[in-house]
Amino acid sequence: MDIVKQEHQNGESLVVVLSAMSGVTNLLADMAERAATGNDFSKHLAALEIRHFEIVKQLLDIQQQNPVYTRLKIYFNQLEDLLQGVFVLQELTAKTRDLILSYGERCSTLLISRMALQYFKNAVYVDASEVIKTDNSFGQARVNTDLTDLLIRSLATENEGKVMFVTGFIASNETGQVTTLGRGGSDYTAAIFASALNASEIQIWTDVNGMMTADPRMVKKAFSLPELTYTEAMELSYFGAKVIYPPTMTPAFLKRIPIVIKNTFDTSFEGTVIRHDCRNSNLTIKGISSIDNISIINLQGSGMVGKAGFSGRLFSLLARERINVMLITQSSSEHSITFAVQPADAERACKLMEQEFELELGAQKLDVPVIEANLAVLAIVGENMRQTPGMSGRLFHALGRNGINVRAIAQGSSEYNISVIISAHDLAKAVNAVHDAFFIEFNKTLNVFCLGTGNIGKTMFKQLQQHKEFLQEHNSIQVRIAGISNTRKMRFSVDGLALNEWEQDLDAYGEPANLTEFVARMKAMNLPNCVFVDNTASPQPIAFYEEIFKSTISIVTCNKIGNSGAYSQYETFRDTARKHGVDFFYETNVGAGLPIIRTLKDLMVSGDRVQRIEAILSGTISFIFNNFKGDASFHDVVKTAQDKGYTEPDPRDDLSGKDFMRKMLILARDAGYQMEAEDVQIESMLPQACLDAQSVPEFYAALKANDAHFNQLKQQAESSGKVLRYVGKLDNGQASITLEMVGEEHPFYSMSGADNVIAFTTDRYKERPMVVKGPGAGAEVTAAGVFADLINVGAN
Repeated sequence: MDIVKQEHQNGESLVVVLSAMSGVTNLLADMAERAATGNDFSKHLAALEIRHFEIVKQLLDIQQQNPVYTRLKIYFNQLEDLLQGVFVLQELTAKTRDLILSYGERCSTLLISRMALQYFKNAVYVDASEVIKTDNSFGQARVNTDLTDLLIRSLATENEGKVMFVTGFIASNETGQVTTLGRGGSDYTAAIFASALNASEIQIWTDVNGMMTADPRMVKKAFSLPELTYTEAMELSYFGAKVIYPPTMTPAFLKRIPIVIKNTFDTSFEGTVIRHDCRNSNLTIKGISSIDNISIINLQGSGMVGKAGFSGRLFSLLARERINVMLITQSSSEHSITFAVQPADAERACKLMEQEFELELGAQKLDVPVIEANLAVLAIVGENMRQTPGMSGRLFHALGRNGINVRAIAQGSSEYNISVIISAHDLAKAVNAVHDAFFIEFNKTLNVFCLGTGNIGKTMFKQLQQHKEFLQEHNSIQVRIAGISNTRKMRFSVDGLALNEWEQDLDAYGEPANLTEFVARMKAMNLPNCVFVDNTASPQPIAFYEEIFKSTISIVTCNKIGNSGAYSQYETFRDTARKHGVDFFYETNVGAGLPIIRTLKDLMVSGDRVQRIEAILSGTISFIFNNFKGDASFHDVVKTAQDKGYTEPDPRDDLSGKDFMRKMLILARDAGYQMEAEDVQIESMLPQACLDAQSVPEFYAALKANDAHFNQLKQQAESSGKVLRYVGKLDNGQASITLEMVGEEHPFYSMSGADNVIAFTTDRYKERPMVVKGPGAGAEVTAAGVFADLINVGAN
């Protein structure tokens, strides 16, 4: 009432159109159905009556309550008689249903108009069924505009200077029988009155901030639009935007009356304005609309090809039977037509088609119509689309990257709208993915599921938290951790887990870890832009990689086991990721945070040919030989490396060369060689006694016992002015790892710390190899490499 008072104080002449109270129309429809099936409706009717009477008691002065109680009681008695008649006959016609539903608006408008008398002495209640005249199409009647305009103008003249409170939704035919204008018809009533009275503006007060770029219940990033053209608003409302009823636009459009959609619960919101003369917008689309439950009917056969008037015959039949067709697409060969309808109309439409085309079906010139259910329509809308190339490409790239299959496509020649039919199960995922693709001023969201919370996992979470604002500002990417699991517990959140307290959250609320269930839940959540991050060194996650790729989920991994297994497995991962349009990034498999894999792939993609690769790809071994000099013993240097966290828990996993072998194998495969692990020749740097030790303490004892062996190697290198390096080579398809002594002329001579280094000799870099060098061990650099791979997924 404060809204009406404010407008009245501004000197505006007002017509206030009202809907039924929240949920009342649905309740009336439910009672009608109950009565028609012989079920009791009296409890619901009594509750509805009490609800209205309570409002009278709370909001009206005592001296004004009795007349309203009396009028409401009359309404409820009439309603009870109607429902009782339906109950006795067990028949509910469209005409009776309209009459029953009309009492929702009658009761609410009566209440509000009587409340208004406490503030305006000139408030008057108007039953719109007395002035809005329609045909006999009960349920969604067509307005007789000329007659209605005359009656409304006459009513306005009679009530000049008064505030009219008008029932929305309801009208009547020429004989005075009540009809309705369709669900959402109160907006339409307002537009009918506005058009008849040449109003300056139509205000629609709802419970959201105007028209938004998408349904905010599905898209958290959806934002309000300041203005739309009539065409854009029509397209958005037709395809599911429930803020405004589509027919509302027609009377407003014809008279060019602006429509302002405001929020009852946020009166400071200026509203979305629908007008003829919108300003130029930098948005390529204005919004994404959807219908979450439709069916499509496919009709095909040779009898359609080249037959003039076939489509007209089909759609005239459906129009005649008042079956609304929401979308149509036809093959260029004219062999098939696909169209979308409400699920409730699908079976009836098929039966009508079978009757209409009985001869063609009998002659097998047409196939029996086929219904596909559980589908949804997604539409992108905006007038700027017709001036912007690549709109379809951007839409289908966003859908394809997220594994969303498009069943049908429709685009009008005006290019205001591109509509696609998809699975209803994928709708929320699709709308979010498309919103990210088109509204680039908002950050693209990556939904990440992380496996492994060891040093690398913890460090990555810390880095993501530290660089959150930088990613949003400079990369337009938001990383949302939707799932975390270690070997003990796992935790999920559609809205994302807080990175500053994930450990406490996992410990307090996590459920028992189960890798199979983790992958299943990740798939079931069906989030857009989904990435699986494997920060483990376990073989168990590898078994799920192919399944994850097939679910259109990208993988980022520092786990070398997958790519260094059988070549057939490596090839399967690569081909499956490519087939399903997702990313498989594993830069940290080879050089921790160094761009080795990326450099190799860039060389090959650009047409260069790799002749030779030389590399030191173990940060652990690099650290050991960089510090194995002077009086240091090999035993002490290895122990220091382990204490610094450079080695695996068992240092032999590094020193045996197996980890190095995996890296060389991955490099060889990425260079185009079909190589297995046994094809890489490894020269062990450890005496056999060290390899045969039964435990880590025994291994260290064996190292100390072999000090003379290691000192001899060191002295031999130093005496010749060289240093020891454990070098991997790939030359003409032959891979090897050997302990070498290199001199000052070699690029591997000058190294420090835990550096990795790799030299690419190619057709272009023949005289001077391309060298990539930098830290190759430690949680910080490895986590940074995983981080970088994750951001590269977001860039695609």
